[in-house]
Amino acid sequence: MAPSGRVTIADVAAASGVGVGTVSRVINGAANVRESTRRSVLTVIKQLGYRPSYLAASLSRGTPRTIAIVVPHLTTPSAVMRLAGALTVLDEQGYDTVVCNVDTPGQRDHHLTALTSKYRVDGVIVVSLRLSRQWLASFRRAGVPLVAVDAVLTGVLHTVTDDVAGGRMATEHLLLLGHRRIGFVGDVRHPAARTDLGFTASQQRLCGYQMALQNAGIGYDTGLVRRGPHGAANAEALAAELLALPDPPSAIFAASDTQAMGVLAAADRAGRRVPGELSVIGFDDIESAMLLGLSTVRQPLEDSGAEAARRLCGLLRGGPIGPLRQELPLEVVHRSSTARLRGSGPSPAGVYAGSAAHLTEVGATGRT
Repeated sequence: MAPSGRVTIADVAAASGVGVGTVSRVINGAANVRESTRRSVLTVIKQLGYRPSYLAASLSRGTPRTIAIVVPHLTTPSAVMRLAGALTVLDEQGYDTVVCNVDTPGQRDHHLTALTSKYRVDGVIVVSLRLSRQWLASFRRAGVPLVAVDAVLTGVLHTVTDDVAGGRMATEHLLLLGHRRIGFVGDVRHPAARTDLGFTASQQRLCGYQMALQNAGIGYDTGLVRRGPHGAANAEALAAELLALPDPPSAIFAASDTQAMGVLAAADRAGRRVPGELSVIGFDDIESAMLLGLSTVRQPLEDSGAEAARRLCGLLRGGPIGPLRQELPLEVVHRSSTARLRGSGPSPAGVYAGSAAHLTEVGATGRT
């Protein structure tokens, strides 16, 4: 490690057993890296707490045709997939890309300050971050084109999905399978916390869950809802609480696939067979969801990043860019972690009526 104690790219390379060039390609989302190597390097980056310092090095040179992508929690699967979609388009369009990782509000403000006052970029893509009116005004004053993905920003081109509708779709899927006692595991925000970045997706998906229950004539039971910090381990602990109830749920909707994996671990630890004794559905459809046979609400993660990049490129060319709000479709993917409740009657008619849901059946053969 460097004498200052600051983790360097060389430290990451040494710990990963690869060259500095490979680490650089992983950080910048280059395609010519093995997926296993990419995962290994990203894991080391997270473990060492490495924060790339290439922003100043790249942008101070005034590199022409440069786009900055500001993305929270770079190593999370959903962030990686969105980033991959954006980088593919920007590479095709001949743009250099600088990726700014954000884990705290302080890091967010540091990067945004640099991008609006110190360094020259052609445009910026902000992923999953809500920006204040003051920050939006700073971008306008600096004349830096801005596009958002997975965040609604006033007056800014944004590409999103409807999290309320997605939460409703996940719950309706379980209702269609005859489940009536349905648990929810999701995030809880702490606005005053130093690490709070204002994410609202979990809360919106909970609203969709409540809406689906209400539409089915089922009362909202706060005793079946557990919320805590994001992560599989926290979700496992929350799901364990639900499974230990005197009258536990027969199904659980987790607000993300990562949390759904925690629910599956809790079920395994409690000896509850999935889907025989517990059905589980997640949200996102990350790569691991398919490998685990996890039913989920698929949102087009790579497509959302690609669409944001295309819209920014169109904005820079002065061509047609479509509506301010671009909403991408969601679909329920039925895999082997959800099944009909034993002894339940026929599926209730019309649960999906009026929604844009698309149900995809994938290998619904059951897991044990």
